[in-house]
Parts: sequence; C-alpha cells; structure tokens
Amino acid sequence: MTSRERMATAMRLGIPDRVPVMCQLSLGHYFLHAGLKPMDIWYTSEGFAEALVTLQKRYRFDGILVNLPGREPDYEDFIESIERGDRESIIRWKNGDYTLFPDDDNPHYFQSDGTRYFPAFGEIDPEQLYYVEPWDVADISYPHMWGLREEGRAFHDFFPSCHFDTIRKVREKAGESVSLHSEIYSPWSQFLELLNYEHALVAILDDPGKAKACLERLTEGAVDLATRQASCGVDAVLISSAFAGGGFLSPQHYEEFVLPYEKKVIEGIHAKHPMPVYTHTCGSIGDRLDLMVATGTNGIDTLDPPPLGTVDLAEAKKALAGRTFIKGNIDPVNTLLLGNSETVRNDVKRRLGIGMPGGGYILSSACSVSPHTPRENIETLALVAEEAGVY
Repeated sequence: MTSRERMATAMRLGIPDRVPVMCQLSLGHYFLHAGLKPMDIWYTSEGFAEALVTLQKRYRFDGILVNLPGREPDYEDFIESIERGDRESIIRWKNGDYTLFPDDDNPHYFQSDGTRYFPAFGEIDPEQLYYVEPWDVADISYPHMWGLREEGRAFHDFFPSCHFDTIRKVREKAGESVSLHSEIYSPWSQFLELLNYEHALVAILDDPGKAKACLERLTEGAVDLATRQASCGVDAVLISSAFAGGGFLSPQHYEEFVLPYEKKVIEGIHAKHPMPVYTHTCGSIGDRLDLMVATGTNGIDTLDPPPLGTVDLAEAKKALAGRTFIKGNIDPVNTLLLGNSETVRNDVKRRLGIGMPGGGYILSSACSVSPHTPRENIETLALVAEEAGVY
C-alpha cells in the first residue's frame, strides 16, 4: 500500500497492510529542524510547504497536516524593521505594531502598546462574524481583515486564493502517494480565540443566546473553508477543537456549546465531500467520547493519556471500535520529549498491541510534538510500526 492508501483504509475503519504513522509537529519543531529560516516557514506558503514535506520524509510519516493558512506573497512590504536578539526576533510593522518571533516557538502579534487585541463580547455583532483564524499573521481582528491589510472581504469570497497555496504546494512536492490533510477551527475554538478564553467562558454564562448566535455564524465560515480545502484535493479535514476538553467545559456545556455546531460543520462538509472528517481535542476527554461521536466525526485525534489527559487507550478502543478511527495516545512529553529510543520503542509496541487489532488505528503523538523533541525519538515511531504494526 502507499501511505495515502494506508491512511485511507485506517480512516475508513479497515485493516491496512500496517498501522499508519502520522504526528502533528509543533511549529517550533519545524523552525528548528526543517533547515529553513523560521520567518520563511511562518510567512510564506512555499516555506511552510517545504518544511512540511521535508519532515514528513525524514520521519516517514504516512500523512501531512497543513495547519496554517497560505500567506499573501507581499508581507515584506509591510515591514519597517527587524531587530535580532539572542533567541528571538522582533518584527516592527509600518502600522506601529510588532511581532515577537522566538526561534523555537509560535510568533505572537502585539499592538504598538504591547497588548494583544481581543474585542469585548459586548462589541460583537454575530452578523459580522464568519470565520476567525488565530494564526493569521496579524492575529485576531474584528471585523476580520486578513493579514496587515485594512480592508475586509465579503463573506461569499471571504478566503483569499492564497489561503490554499500551501495545500497545493504540498501536493506538488509530496506527490500523490502521501495522505494530505487540512485543518479548520471548530466554532467553539474560534469563539474562544476571538474573545480570549476566560472572557469567552464567562460569555456563555452571561448571555448564552448571543454566544450561540456567534457559534452559528462561525459554523458557516468553518463549513465554507473546509469545503474549499476539500476542493483543493485534501484527503481528510481535521477540526481543531482543542479547548473542548474537561479543563474548559463540563460534559453538559460541551453538549450545549460544542456538539451541535461541530455536528453541523461535519454534516456540511459531508454533504459536498464524502471524505473523512476528524476531531482534535486535547486533555481530559475520557468523559465525553460518546458526545464526540455524536457530532458525526469519523475519527478522534490526540487521546491524551494520563497524566496529560484522561484517556486509557484500551477503554477508548473498546468504546470507539467500529464507530470512529482513533489517532494518538503516545505521550508527547514523557515518552517523546523526555524519553529515549528504548523507552519510545517499548511505549509504541504497547500502544500498537492495544490499538491495532481490528484496524482503525493511526499511531501518533497524543498532541503536537514539542520543538526540542529529539529527532531519533520521532524516527523510532515509523521504524517500530514497520516492524510490529504489520497486520
């Protein structure tokens, strides 16, 4: 089987030739290990596509997740100056704002007074919402404007063509044999990113009706983005719903503010593209696996084990077998970051022994691989899967 066939079989709950391997790497890991300038990775579609394919080949992953939007090609026209420190750069923009850009972590955009912009809930008109992109180069804006431009876009043409350039370039570079996935943010994640987390959590208590109106609008944008990504030839769409675990929401609030909107997103994608759609939720989700399945998702990603989360792989396998594929459960901190090749090998064999029977399992780190994770620990995942993950 090719990697693409292997992933497709696992995502459709079949039995491939062996367990596929696909991890999500942190941006800092790309900055440190892809052999490219971090600014080129973050600010250019070509740079990020090259980084994605370079590390996919190095680690022998069966799939690639494109989790940044494509970029406008003229970002340098907006730069006033760049100041270099020991382990970071400060990019000063012509509008007076600046970006703090660490060598090994996500960049963050600040206003000229050193604060990050978040609108107050009282300022929000749900009808002015469509989609919130947390990793736009200028961070959050309301009403939304892409990048450093000062004009918005009509909702029927909200996503600029360059937004999909990275997907196109990855397919060109990786070829047809690799499984290519895109990412959208769930309505709930968008809502939290828009208001900043604590204010969003207060908002659902203060005015749940208005919060739901916001979520409805953000659902429309999420469906639009995902269907446009699907039209570019991706094999699956990941819904990033990182903040829907037990550390943020009770199961009751999940059922009220997450489930119905993610269900609409998944139904909207499936109506136009009968492809796998799966959900990434971090942390404590052991108490809401059935609620996640009720969204109609085809797969559940991360499955953080204790102490990072609350998912026992054997219990999850029993609960989800035949209902969704599962991806993850390798501890990215205690196994991959802090372990060695032997401890990684032992942990991978244990996960394979639990996850692979009957198919529908993708070997992966539970959440993103951290920037300073030893390369040899990640390389071990594919090696062991090739040895011990054969059906």
